Amino acid sequence: MSNIIITGTSRGIGFELVKLFAQAGHNVLALSRNDKPIKDLQLENVVPMAFDLSDPEAFVKAETFVKENWKQVDILINNAGVLINKPFAKTTILDFEQVYRTNVFGVAELTRLILPFMPTKSHVVTISSMGGVQGSMKFPGLAAYSSSKAAVITLTELLAEEYKAQDIAFNVLALGAVQTEMLEEAFPGLKASTSALEMAEYIFDFALNGNKYYNGKMLQVSNSTP
Repeated sequence: MSNIIITGTSRGIGFELVKLFAQAGHNVLALSRNDKPIKDLQLENVVPMAFDLSDPEAFVKAETFVKENWKQVDILINNAGVLINKPFAKTTILDFEQVYRTNVFGVAELTRLILPFMPTKSHVVTISSMGGVQGSMKFPGLAAYSSSKAAVITLTELLAEEYKAQDIAFNVLALGAVQTEMLEEAFPGLKASTSALEMAEYIFDFALNGNKYYNGKMLQVSNSTP
């Protein structure tokens, strides 16, 4: 049984991940701005917590919970993300701040606070996007989102090097199109061939076992070409 923290759990991939880990007998701290969907599941080994990655006070709640209840975190999955689809000429510094506060600054701060509770052989998995991969196909309107997802790829590589002596693994998964609410909001009518549950099943297995084979790596998880 492992102690697992997952962000962005109110819908999509994060919601499915919570159910998968709970069904497998693991303890889950489910962090999301809207904690009602997870609360409604009433899973015995899951603690839903209202949590906004852009709110500095939220991190204290999560850190306090771990300190007082778990003492140890085996897996951290940075899954939460914010997406703004807007032509670059119309974006503002506030748009970029909104996206980066969650997708980059929030990921960095939560990881920083949880790392002291992570033992050797633990695993930090950050969810990025194919849009953040250098040389991949890019989509107009996603300047803030895709550049933020590129940032966490480099952050993962850096942390893997900085913490290698402590034997903590850091990996990042660059996902292709997945049929989620976020995809529908960004690209109405676009249909992806991969469901949220299918991708969650992949991430579930990778979070538990990927650190045996990878550290400081970015894996492209996409069945589309290019």
